[in-house]
Amino acid sequence: MAAHTDPTAARTAPKSPPEVASELWELTLAYAKQETVEPLKGLGRFVGFGLGGAYALGIGVSLLMLAGLRALQTETGSTFTGNLSWAPYLIVIAVGLVLMALAVWRVSARKGPGA
Repeated sequence: MAAHTDPTAARTAPKSPPEVASELWELTLAYAKQETVEPLKGLGRFVGFGLGGAYALGIGVSLLMLAGLRALQTETGSTFTGNLSWAPYLIVIAVGLVLMALAVWRVSARKGPGA
């Protein structure tokens, strides 16, 4: 004996336009939150750690460069005295420029996200 199915049981009543519009609005809001708010939370954490690391690295490199300047001025004997008293400053500035160029080169060498 074949199972008898009610053809009206599978059909649902058509929804009115305001109901469809309301559901569409709710789906749109849920999608927007899923695709924008959640990734932005992760991005905020990423940016926060990046800024903290950049700040710490900047302070550390500045202190190391100052230590290098003081070492050149005090530990080289009479090498940088008299007319050459400006040389340690030039050396430290040159090292700083090389470090900045290296950082810019490494950042610009990346091609695309996660590369």
